[in-house]
Amino acid sequence: MRKFTLHTEETAPQKSKTILEGAKKSMGVVPGLYAVMAESPETLKAYTQLHQQFTATSFDAEELTVVWQTINVEHECHYCVPAHTGIAHSMKVDPALTEALRNQQAMPTAKLQALHDFTLAMVRQRGEVTEEQLNAFFAAGYGQQQVLEVILGLSQKVISNYVNHVAKTPVDPMFEQFSWTK
Repeated sequence: MRKFTLHTEETAPQKSKTILEGAKKSMGVVPGLYAVMAESPETLKAYTQLHQQFTATSFDAEELTVVWQTINVEHECHYCVPAHTGIAHSMKVDPALTEALRNQQAMPTAKLQALHDFTLAMVRQRGEVTEEQLNAFFAAGYGQQQVLEVILGLSQKVISNYVNHVAKTPVDPMFEQFSWTK
């Protein structure tokens, strides 16, 4: 199998260098996912922009984590589940929520369960959710805006999960303590 390049700020294509430099400045390292994506500046730019847009949605830290980890676990992403566990800790999300997501257990509140169920339906049914599923999501207190925001989060995660599957991106040392397998 062909091995994917893990770029550094020095080896990356010119159009990826600024993003890698910014990641290193803000995170202290260039995450492996970024290092792989750097080969395609357009992919790296799209992913980072989707991430910024998704974190600016109406969802709070717990809800962002539910959407990300629901998708990561369903896609069995060996890289993103540990990474988003670490990210959830940095966002002060209750570790019990993170563990419930990692272990496919019930959410701590009915509203988060509705978000989890709706996100999972979107993934499994490729957006073809039923009227009943939409109504259950709306009954939990979410609206049309949040339907669209789940789709935005799903778009971000499809890019990262699929890249990590294809590239077999190694888990970053800072996330190894959160290693995960389904």
